Amino acid sequence: MIECTVIVKNRAGLHTRPAAMLVKLAAKYKSDIYLERDGMNINAKSIIGVMTLAAEQGAKLYLRVTGADEDTAQSEIIEFFNNGFGEL
Repeated sequence: MIECTVIVKNRAGLHTRPAAMLVKLAAKYKSDIYLERDGMNINAKSIIGVMTLAAEQGAKLYLRVTGADEDTAQSEIIEFFNNGFGEL
């Protein structure tokens, strides 16, 4: 299991387009991928779950990845957040 914190960097936050991109990215992996904010723990492979986080710019999300490809999954998701979902 890998755990870390990611920060939403783009101005518009984790809105519909990046949420859909995140779900698509997470779905590539066999690992279980979860995001947590303010006690709400969601499956990153669920668009409804990701949207319920309502993560604005600067929001800190706790990322937990567990499974056979967890290292690759975690690295790619962190890069996705660090690049501001391609909107910076």
